Amino acid sequence: MKTIGDLVVSETIIERSRFICYLRRISSIEEGTAFVNEIKKKHWDANHNCSAMVYHNNARSSDDGEPSGTAGVPMLNAIKHNDLDEVVAVVTRYFGGTKLGAGGLIRAYGGAVSEAIKQARIAEIIEMTVVDIMVDYSNANTLQSKIEVPIQNQEYLSEVRFTFYIEPSRVNEFIEQVRNITSANFTHHIKENIMHEKN
Repeated sequence: MKTIGDLVVSETIIERSRFICYLRRISSIEEGTAFVNEIKKKHWDANHNCSAMVYHNNARSSDDGEPSGTAGVPMLNAIKHNDLDEVVAVVTRYFGGTKLGAGGLIRAYGGAVSEAIKQARIAEIIEMTVVDIMVDYSNANTLQSKIEVPIQNQEYLSEVRFTFYIEPSRVNEFIEQVRNITSANFTHHIKENIMHEKN
């Protein structure tokens, strides 16, 4: 699965109509809907604020007054064509006086999203298992210096707790590595799987 990094804003002009595309990563459909409403409020004077979003198995789109199927669907197709997930796109149109026709609108809205995607930082998202390792203070430095997996978080309590993100298929192998490094002086807790941006 792929998604985008930071917010992307791009603008194209076709037959004097301005198409401003906002492309943003989302963590839920509700967040995507809130972003669409935010852009509608910002561009309250625009002729149309069309949108499309994909979040896991959910996909939504809106033509916002454009002829049915000429805006939201081509925007959605551009997102799906690039295998993106957790993304919302809003294309604001300021009408320039020349009608584009159905084909022209489909190309304009789909093209606006495709252009924004070209400018985006694409990130791969993979499923990871969250593993907490608890060691006493005497083993903490040894673990830190010898473990090859990046430490995501560490807390100094009665013991030192290190948090790691491990590919599900490698959890047992990772636990065995920790056992060897610490001479089995550790405890661990395997938590839920998460979707994590691959570095």
